[in-house]
Amino acid sequence: MKKILILFGFLSFFHPVCSQNLVEPPKPFGPLPSEKQLKWHEMESYAFIHFSLNTFTNKEWGYGNESPELFFPTDLNARQWAKVVKETGMKGIILVAKHHDGFCLWPSEYTERSVKNSPWKNGKGDVVKELSEACKEYGLKLGLYLSPWDRNHAGYGKPEYITYFRNQLKELLTNYGDIFEMWFDGANGGDGYYGGANEKRKINTLEYYNWDETYKLIYGLSPNTLVWGIGPSEARWIGNEEGYANPTNWSLLRQKDDLAGKVHYTEYMSGHEDGEKWVPGEVDVSIRPGWFYHASEDDEVHTLDEMVDFYYHSVGRNANFLLNIPADRRGLFHENDIQRLKEYTAVIKADFKNEVLSKAKASADNYRGNSKKYAPQNTNDGNKESYWATDDAVTKASIVFEFRKPTSFNRVLLQEYIRLGQRVKAFTVEAQVDGKWQTIANETTIGYKRILRTPRVTASALRINITDSKASIVLSNIQAFNAPTYVRMPSVKRDKEGIITLQAEEGSVIYYTLDGSVPTATSSIYSAPFKHNKAVTIKAIAVNNENISSAVRYKKYGVSKENWKIVSVSSGDIQTANKIIDGNPNTTWSFSTNANDQQQEVVIDLGSEISIKGFSYTPEQVGEKLRLISNYEFYTSLDGENWFKQSEGEFSNIKNNPIEQIKLFNVLKARYLRFVAKSAVDNSAAITIGEISIVE
Repeated sequence: MKKILILFGFLSFFHPVCSQNLVEPPKPFGPLPSEKQLKWHEMESYAFIHFSLNTFTNKEWGYGNESPELFFPTDLNARQWAKVVKETGMKGIILVAKHHDGFCLWPSEYTERSVKNSPWKNGKGDVVKELSEACKEYGLKLGLYLSPWDRNHAGYGKPEYITYFRNQLKELLTNYGDIFEMWFDGANGGDGYYGGANEKRKINTLEYYNWDETYKLIYGLSPNTLVWGIGPSEARWIGNEEGYANPTNWSLLRQKDDLAGKVHYTEYMSGHEDGEKWVPGEVDVSIRPGWFYHASEDDEVHTLDEMVDFYYHSVGRNANFLLNIPADRRGLFHENDIQRLKEYTAVIKADFKNEVLSKAKASADNYRGNSKKYAPQNTNDGNKESYWATDDAVTKASIVFEFRKPTSFNRVLLQEYIRLGQRVKAFTVEAQVDGKWQTIANETTIGYKRILRTPRVTASALRINITDSKASIVLSNIQAFNAPTYVRMPSVKRDKEGIITLQAEEGSVIYYTLDGSVPTATSSIYSAPFKHNKAVTIKAIAVNNENISSAVRYKKYGVSKENWKIVSVSSGDIQTANKIIDGNPNTTWSFSTNANDQQQEVVIDLGSEISIKGFSYTPEQVGEKLRLISNYEFYTSLDGENWFKQSEGEFSNIKNNPIEQIKLFNVLKARYLRFVAKSAVDNSAAITIGEISIVE
């Protein structure tokens, strides 16, 4: 009898462990990421490098007739690129190996339009090879961009070009080591040189390339390569080139509808909750207004505020971050870009330096089978493969973290265990302050990673409430950080009359200068709008009540437009057209195009003779279907009668990147300007102008 009791006790002692081991894990739900996609998610951010003939012709899109002899970087150093990228914390580099003009940065055996016919290294150079070796040295992954569109190739639009395109894919995927991502641009078909044809060629993007076969080729040669872009891709464009995903962002896409042309690109910003395939978003943006290097943009590098926002609106919203850093004509990253990257890196590192949740006590009102394997403590144990999971029927639950003493934080990071699918549809974040719970965030999706910038609170506890989920809750990581106070830069605006207005966050003091020097505590203090109608370089900082300063806001203006006037317009009325010279790019002038002759023009009187070296066109900024000008002509005159053409061509990539378009020419005197809109993007029935300005 005693032996039986001992045996019973022995079994009872181990029974809880045995029962816990018998608790089934959550079943996968919905579309799932592949191993390749999981590794891609974990990269989080990487660099884009646009560098080609366009760098030397000062274009965004080459026409295809530019000579390879123009490619002549004086100091190309791929190791500098890799070093800067590594120090910025990014995990890889995607190089534009061939852009739309067809020039190849490697000595392709299938074309003469490549580095082998340039003076760089006497035609013996290979940019792709040099970058591949630099990436290996610095522990970075290499990706490649190969433009499906080729404005140079005589066979583009015909079957023989597809053979050419695939032959180049074979070269890139077999000669340069592992390629983590192959990037296919969505710009396909249009005007081009095409071997001297100089014509427009239209194609069906989804059918012409036979993407299914092209993808089979890629996977056969390089099974670990993730393919981005058009076709049945494994990651998607985020729907803009402005550096953000929407706050609600599913890693899912209705790809069947997308391949049938039934999905508008704006839907990419959020993905589809009911998508049938895992196709996560990638946020791409350039550190400058353009994608290729232009000396005129040296002072237009994105501000520190914008750079930080890019990170939180991409990585912080369940997307990967692809940041373009163009190499200049030397073949180096420009000093201004490097300086901004250093500032950006310092802010991001500081934001995530002080983690406060790892030692907090975690508890939940539900966890799967009461098994430690799925307990709430798994969310702050530092192990990405462990997770908190609820019972199958539980799609609403809370998890609480109790601090040992009141603790301050202003960042909250959450991650789902996406091996089992993306599930959470809505959640809130609460902080217990002085014994009372207060809501500090009310959000939607989580996915691979969600990062919230919240008001700083000093709390005794943090609570995450999953208020809606597609299936049982599976969270692998929850962290909180006490990031340093970040003061945003003041905004600077000047209207047509030369009135300057500065604005900063409430409670901040603005210091500014008008001579281009960096403002300090002894500089002028802004109190009210003031007039300054001469050319000026404004620099301003905001300093909060803790004496913490923002980064420097930089704005450069020419002579104000107070003496400008519209002389004539080809359609509409002059009074409405005044919106294009009012100093506010958000006010737009819209006018109809003619189906037979889209050409429209406006004539502007500057009020006096002015030395100019270029002009800019700012397109419409707000709306889903922007009415954009694609081709233009620009004339100047001293008397309003004798006109001289100074510039003509296309606003390349304006559909995807509708920013201010700057065109430069030799310095000259002018009093009158004539801007001619030759054609509209997508043959729009109307076109708009936000602002016409001059470059002095």
